[in-house]
Amino acid sequence: MLKLNSIIHSTGVKMFLILTLALLPLGLIALIASLQAIRTADLEKEALLRVAVTQSARKLTADLASDRTALMLTANALANGDADTGMCRRLSVFLTSHDREGARFYIYDRAGGRLCGSPQPEPAGLTGETRFARPPFELLPQSGFLVSRAQSGNGRIVALAYYSRGYLESIANPATALQNRQLSLRQGEKTLVVSRPSRHPGGHSTSLSARLDPPDILLTMTLRDPPVTLARMLSLFLPLVMWFAAAAIGWLVVNRLLIKPLVVLRRTVAAYHPGEVLEPMRRIRTPAQEIVALGETFREISEDVATHEAEMAEGLETQRKLTREVHHRVKNNLQIIASLISLHARSAHDPEAVEAYASIQRRVDALSVVHRNHYAELEENRGVGVRSLISELSASLRGTAPAEARRFGIQIDSDNLHISQDVAVPIAFLLTELVELAMICDPRAGMRISAHLDSEQADRAILHVSSPALRGSETMSAQVDERYGRVLTGLSRQLRSPLAHDPEAGDYAIAFAVLP
Repeated sequence: MLKLNSIIHSTGVKMFLILTLALLPLGLIALIASLQAIRTADLEKEALLRVAVTQSARKLTADLASDRTALMLTANALANGDADTGMCRRLSVFLTSHDREGARFYIYDRAGGRLCGSPQPEPAGLTGETRFARPPFELLPQSGFLVSRAQSGNGRIVALAYYSRGYLESIANPATALQNRQLSLRQGEKTLVVSRPSRHPGGHSTSLSARLDPPDILLTMTLRDPPVTLARMLSLFLPLVMWFAAAAIGWLVVNRLLIKPLVVLRRTVAAYHPGEVLEPMRRIRTPAQEIVALGETFREISEDVATHEAEMAEGLETQRKLTREVHHRVKNNLQIIASLISLHARSAHDPEAVEAYASIQRRVDALSVVHRNHYAELEENRGVGVRSLISELSASLRGTAPAEARRFGIQIDSDNLHISQDVAVPIAFLLTELVELAMICDPRAGMRISAHLDSEQADRAILHVSSPALRGSETMSAQVDERYGRVLTGLSRQLRSPLAHDPEAGDYAIAFAVLP
């Protein structure tokens, strides 16, 4: 008895009894408020459902009416012989703009012949005898479609449009967010389920309907309530019981042992920069060994990342040096080849041999210019600059030009463009061939080279090479047929673009790809 009295008069029991009595009125108030909130939520849900089904019916009616108008116009045009060859294609584009899944439409005459339609097979449900004798809209539950029918004014042509469940759901989908809803269409005894709820198949449900135009089809929207669980019943009938004690104790324990250490750890990780080593446990004091282990894991991961970053940076620098060395050696080798060709050309006495050596040297110089420009742009990885490539190539071509063409002028007009090496090589050879062709045809003429972005394609540019020497003439035609034609054609194939020639203006034009 004395022990029982001591327990009753203990401070812990008194606090428990006092808190229980103090929180009891709050619990009753919370219970009444919960019941009222549930009732209000049901009324709001019903009002929201009414607005949603009315809105969906209007959207579906408007869309079907718009498509049926297009079907009627096409059917009348075909029946009266006013249709052009592209009318069916325009109808397909119009219907497809509404139905992204692929609109299906078919147009028949009285004899059953299909005049035009979609490439997909027509869904089952209609026969040749029933295409003209049914209402404007009909549900086909077996095949899962809603069919719209439009006859021409003289009754000779009928146009059919089939709407799938996915299309009907996308059109009738309400703008408001309603969970666990089901959409269905009903026409007499026929019912087409458009969409089903993803969960909670059982339980209480609320349904509302709205009539479409035509008035023989009803759109029904059903909302299913989630099933009542034990946890929900407890939360409804036992609100706020032991709330103060649970909240206070839970807050103290969780805040001291978990929340504050995790906040410090999150801030440390958020401020992490690749390459540094994290030391989060220096700022965390917690008896939770799991958080300590997590901090140690972050430290080990940061050490591994820092090691890998250093290795990758070293490997990237080595690769960059190797790439630079390769391009430098290629450039030097090409210069050596050009020098050897120049030495052999000096020992030649036949003018044709000298010109042949010069022609070869010009092409080697063109390839050397490409490598030199690619080597210069390698640091920034922007590709080969078109303007510098054309400028340096023009200077090289004028330096190796025949004696009679030493005063051959070249004007350059280029945007700030960059191209890959795979594009730069055929561009350089193409310019070399065209400049040499112009020097042969008319050594006293000049040339204009321009390169500008294509106004229609942002990743393409147009190269124009214009010269009076490139105008149509017997000399030029003979040179193109005998020597330059096949080379120019091969280079245009490498650029994957046709080489256009305007013989009256003396202009060659070709499109090529540029880097962003």
